[in-house]
Amino acid sequence: VRLEDAGKYRCVATNIGSRLKSREAGGRKPHQRPRIIAGPQNVTVSLHHTVVLECVATGNPSPIISWSRADSKPIDVYNAKVLGNGNLVITDVNAKHSGVYLCRATTPGTRNHTTAAANLTVLPPSIVERPESQTRPRAGTARLMCQAEGVPLPRIRWLKNGEEVHLNGRIKMYNKLVITQIIPEDDAIYQCMAENEQGSVLSLARLIVVMSEDRPSAPRNIHAETISSSAILLAWDRPLYNADKVIAYSIHYMKAELNNEEYQVVIGNDTTSYIVDDLEPARNYSFYIVAYMPMGASRMSDQVSQHTLEDPLRTPELTLTSHSSTDIQVSWQPLPAKISRGRVLAYRLSYRTAVDDTVVNVDLPQNGTEYLLEGLRPDTIYLLRIAAATRVGWCEPSAWTSHRTPKISPVLQLEALNCTSVRARWHTSPDPVVVLGFRLCYHEEGQPEQPSILLQAQTYIHTIGGLPRRKYHVKILSISKVGDGYQTDRTISTPGCVARDQTSAAPPPPHQVTVLTSNSSMMSLRWSRPAFSSGKAVSYTVRCTPVGTHNVSAIRYIQTKQSVMVQDLIPNTRYEFVVRLHVDQMSSSWSSVVYHQTLPAPSRPPAGVRVTLIEDDTALVSWTEPTEPNLVVTHYTILYASQQAWMSGHWQRIQRETHTMALLEKLEPGNVYLVKICASNKVGDGPFSSVVELTPKHGHLHRSKNPRHSDGFSDTTEFSDGLYHIDQRSVTGIMVGVSIALTCIAMCALIKSASPKVIAVRAAEGPHPGMPLPGNYRLENVEALLPVISNQIEDPKAETRACLYETGKTVLRYDDRLGSAPLPASSREMIYGPLHPESSQSSEGSQETGDSGHYSNEESN
Repeated sequence: VRLEDAGKYRCVATNIGSRLKSREAGGRKPHQRPRIIAGPQNVTVSLHHTVVLECVATGNPSPIISWSRADSKPIDVYNAKVLGNGNLVITDVNAKHSGVYLCRATTPGTRNHTTAAANLTVLPPSIVERPESQTRPRAGTARLMCQAEGVPLPRIRWLKNGEEVHLNGRIKMYNKLVITQIIPEDDAIYQCMAENEQGSVLSLARLIVVMSEDRPSAPRNIHAETISSSAILLAWDRPLYNADKVIAYSIHYMKAELNNEEYQVVIGNDTTSYIVDDLEPARNYSFYIVAYMPMGASRMSDQVSQHTLEDPLRTPELTLTSHSSTDIQVSWQPLPAKISRGRVLAYRLSYRTAVDDTVVNVDLPQNGTEYLLEGLRPDTIYLLRIAAATRVGWCEPSAWTSHRTPKISPVLQLEALNCTSVRARWHTSPDPVVVLGFRLCYHEEGQPEQPSILLQAQTYIHTIGGLPRRKYHVKILSISKVGDGYQTDRTISTPGCVARDQTSAAPPPPHQVTVLTSNSSMMSLRWSRPAFSSGKAVSYTVRCTPVGTHNVSAIRYIQTKQSVMVQDLIPNTRYEFVVRLHVDQMSSSWSSVVYHQTLPAPSRPPAGVRVTLIEDDTALVSWTEPTEPNLVVTHYTILYASQQAWMSGHWQRIQRETHTMALLEKLEPGNVYLVKICASNKVGDGPFSSVVELTPKHGHLHRSKNPRHSDGFSDTTEFSDGLYHIDQRSVTGIMVGVSIALTCIAMCALIKSASPKVIAVRAAEGPHPGMPLPGNYRLENVEALLPVISNQIEDPKAETRACLYETGKTVLRYDDRLGSAPLPASSREMIYGPLHPESSQSSEGSQETGDSGHYSNEESN
């Protein structure tokens, strides 16, 4: 018997009539460990091809085939799939597919497995976007593109005629090579080299520089002179040849360090000097000049370098503390580069007393950030200031800062020994002032002080006995030749004398601690009181801690009755909160921790920015808050400038705290103004809104005109916040219109009481021919002018009743058939409006209404 004979057998009986099979018999096939009979092979493939990694395994039961990478990276699920019983197929191969792949055959339900590995190699990096040859004129700009792919990502290098390209302010490299202010020397063959560990690949392009025949020569005798810490004066002579054809000069400058950005200023041909400002202090700058003519540009002039001055904006801010009664610890932070505007060489600390004009100066090294003043007088006010020195000299010192040295003050600790005794311990900090003794006193809360107890200088402990269960205040102060020091005050309550079997368990902690609302500097907390029976008053302690802090002083403890509003938090900071309960001199454990983070600075600009011209030289700017939930805005910054000032980078600045509108005054008519707004809080400034343009014009605005608006919306008086903004002339017009309407109502009432000759007729009859209505009036307008004073009016002569006012059915007119005289023209004008033909013609862009006011067609749209 051999191994392959293992299996199941059955007996088959056959005759002419039928055929029968017995039940299966025999032993089971024995288990076999998985074995890979055809494993994957190492393969090298080109980009974008398809590769198949084979894996066939046997075993009993049949093993499960799985694939993984040796570097634990995931297999690309989009380009890779398993076919049949285990072959891995990868399509569109690229550099990221390179690596070692593992085939794993595992017996189901067990940990028995076997593996086979193969390395997939993708050929070296390839350039997917090649540079193209270009022809550019002198002083033009060339951009050579080059993009490559591979694993690892290849590095891009540029070569000029086979040598490394030297990058400077004129030649820069991003994802492409950019050459500005092209000169004849830039005419060359440029090569893009992409390389990584797998290899390298090259691609080249030619740059041809076109020269003009009669171009001018370069400007001569360049001279630079430093004016201030941010400005340098440049002067030069005109070109020697073709100077009369020069139409402009281009000034180029950059920081002298390598790979800095180059800046360019273009000026006219009527000057040979220029002041370059907005430079950084204490920096070396290099300059050169190019002359331009219609047919091209000259060569570069000789380069000249110049150094800006060092001029600190301000001095450091001082922090003053005292470790004893005779010293002051002075500390400061080094000035940042934008403030120091140069290298600080030394500091000078000056101090004096408040009653003495004698100033003591202490010169400190440039790397110093603190200094200890010793040998000072206790309880004395000192004035201190600091100045910084650069190569130019000493800057203006800071303003005087005052600090009072402390008196001698002991550190007091109290300890309740039992229900009737308290032990007081104290010590003094090292101090050159000799302590002659101590004075200690105590009293029960709400009671007068007891006589003082004088103690010797070497005494640092004292026990107070015979105290009932009360709260006591204990004070101690030092005595010296220079006078009494500060007193230290502590409070302690003696414990109650309670038997051990009467002690009670500590109360449970609060639960369901939640943060209700929060913003960038404030959070509101609420919690639920635990279920326990006690009629005593309950209080709570909230502990607020910035997550990850190691500064004990940053932890805050807040006493409260129920909920609490935690303020003055640091924006964009994660905090943890716990709450403890106090009742009947017992405290619970801390509650479970709740985490919450304050909000950051605004991330969106103000919305609905709108500029309205309300006077010839005054505009109203309005906006709405940024659309962010729970955002706290402390102030808004409005920047505006004329187009000319904007081109030179000069903005005028206005700040408003919580208002969402501001006036721009003293605008120059005829100039185009640009306006933008940002919101800010304690964290910082948000982004600016889109720029809105405004053009003030000469002349006054007509009353019937809408103020001119400038914004990003359609021309309508309604803002995105749903509010109407009107100017002073519009308000005056509305008030006049309301006054006229009230006068009309009063006159109608007088007409009714004085002349009952007015009757009602059907609307179908229309108004009387002798009483024409204004051309633009409709019957509804006439009805709208009549006060609702009665539904019926009785005429005693005609003995008839007529409806005076019913909407849509009747209008008033005069009936000449009754023999009554018509109303005066003034009364008719009050009812029907002006009767002159020209009154029906409204001013441009407006219509008349029944109250003689005006409204704009633009507003009614």
